[in-house]
Amino acid sequence: MMVIGGRAARLWRAAVIVWLACTCSVTLAATQLPAMVQVAPGDFVRQGACAEASKENQDGIANIGFVVGASAVAVIDPGGSLQDGNRLRAAIRATTGLPIRFVIMTHGHPDHVFGATAFLPDNPVFVGHWQLPGVLASRAGHDHRALMDSLFTVQTGAAVAPTLLVHDRLTLDLGGRTLALQAYASAHTDADITIVDQATATLFAGDLLFSGRVPALDGSLRGWLRALDRLEAQSALRAVPGHGPASVPWPQAAADERRYLATLEHDVRGAIAAGQDVNAVTATAAAAERPHWQLFDAYNGRNAIEAYKELQWE
Repeated sequence: MMVIGGRAARLWRAAVIVWLACTCSVTLAATQLPAMVQVAPGDFVRQGACAEASKENQDGIANIGFVVGASAVAVIDPGGSLQDGNRLRAAIRATTGLPIRFVIMTHGHPDHVFGATAFLPDNPVFVGHWQLPGVLASRAGHDHRALMDSLFTVQTGAAVAPTLLVHDRLTLDLGGRTLALQAYASAHTDADITIVDQATATLFAGDLLFSGRVPALDGSLRGWLRALDRLEAQSALRAVPGHGPASVPWPQAAADERRYLATLEHDVRGAIAAGQDVNAVTATAAAAERPHWQLFDAYNGRNAIEAYKELQWE
């Protein structure tokens, strides 16, 4: 089991130092996060704060959760910091004494993976996209520094490299309960996976699905739209988005995200055809979508830049 960092040992030492130096982990006046809810029998989700990472929310900004089978538990995204991961682990222990067999990471962004170190004592199998180890290794130094700047006194934790890799499809058995994992490349990121709890027809979509909070593009705009075609074909009654409500009806909940991404593509293509430079595009692309999304101004400009870089070379 390997902890990813600016090499593994250095980042592990850094995480330990932060943990030892943190004297306010219990008394910190953190943002009140929603309680864990059961969205379907055996499927539990903690809704993340709709905000940027901060010491107040301890990077608890993503939807995270777990699935309980007859013989084991699977974590689905371990959270955004060591404290966030510890809260999730405590919620699991308050629910069941079954072993935590798997920690599944839907992609490599810090708010979804930096709580992984909280689960090292359980000796689980860490699961992720086949490209995730490389993604984590390439971004670890930058992501860790950025998170340290945001959280400062919070136990930032670290990412843990998956050892069970999803190349296309993979199933996990929790004892009479099967989780079906699907890999996607070049969508929200270059290393996304989704999970379907077949017992309850619940789709854990990770950040391939945003609801209410504006999507964040870190992979391919065209690839994300193609991924939505595949995702909407998934047989499920409900979905757990990476950001937004704890659960939403499926596939209806994909409509807003598809509209936003399609509008972004249309506007950026039009700007490129009109000879506009990238700076102009950040102010105009998908501007009609502003009323529909939280944190729009924090992310849409960057999305426009990423889309422009992708589409200008067609």
